[in-house]
Amino acid sequence: MDRRFVSVACMSLLLAIAVSAAFYWFTVRAASGFTRVSTRPLLVATSALPMGATLKSDVVKTIQIPDNLFPSGGFSRLAEVVDRPVMTSILAGEPILEGRLAVRGSGLGLAPMIAPGSRAVSVRVNDVVGVAGFVLPGMRVDVLATGRSPKGDTSMSKTVLQNILVLSAGQTLQPEPKHQSIITPVVTLQVSPAQAEILTLANQEGHLQLVLRNSSDQKVEATSGSELSELYGVRREIPAVVASAPVRSKPMRTAAPAPVPTLVKPVEAVVLETRN
Repeated sequence: MDRRFVSVACMSLLLAIAVSAAFYWFTVRAASGFTRVSTRPLLVATSALPMGATLKSDVVKTIQIPDNLFPSGGFSRLAEVVDRPVMTSILAGEPILEGRLAVRGSGLGLAPMIAPGSRAVSVRVNDVVGVAGFVLPGMRVDVLATGRSPKGDTSMSKTVLQNILVLSAGQTLQPEPKHQSIITPVVTLQVSPAQAEILTLANQEGHLQLVLRNSSDQKVEATSGSELSELYGVRREIPAVVASAPVRSKPMRTAAPAPVPTLVKPVEAVVLETRN
């Protein structure tokens, strides 16, 4: 056997052993420096959960997630979420969070969506004109009332409520996926107890109209209302109060005394006296 071939083979073998030893050494070093990450169970939805639905155990699953990635308000135990109403739509695979669920026993459908201290008032679309066909749940609107002025001499329109949240359009509690308009006979608004009284009175005494506004616009405008005379450019004349001059009492005129009649003797009597 050729000595040169043997030398080359031995050197190749030694080189392979050295490379293997170096690879093993680096692998052991890397493994010893690796820190194991602790995980935590997280509840996620297995299917889409619409607003107003009640959460059941068959639509929830548990996944493992690192502690540092656990979302705020998340749940790890199934008993914490079962039978709780859904206030905001949850997509499939999305974590179930505290802010998306209502308190257990708060009701079904629209009731869990009403904020504490607020009320839900429904208004017929027959009385609400304008943008009623384009109002979707979650939008913000102003409410205008049109009727006779308190003086009763002209018609006027006044913004009675501003920045009011639309809870539902008919029986629809959430916007359409394609943001299409909903034609419905009833629109439900979320108002305070005082606003509920104003809305009911305005609906009873006049006609209502919804005015759509940008949901990010939270400014409340101070309006004085518009009267019918302003619409047609008729200026109302306010009669001025003229102070009347004091009436001077005129002195009473007394009638002159009637003249005392003088007795005139007849001519015949005068002649007889002269003769005598």
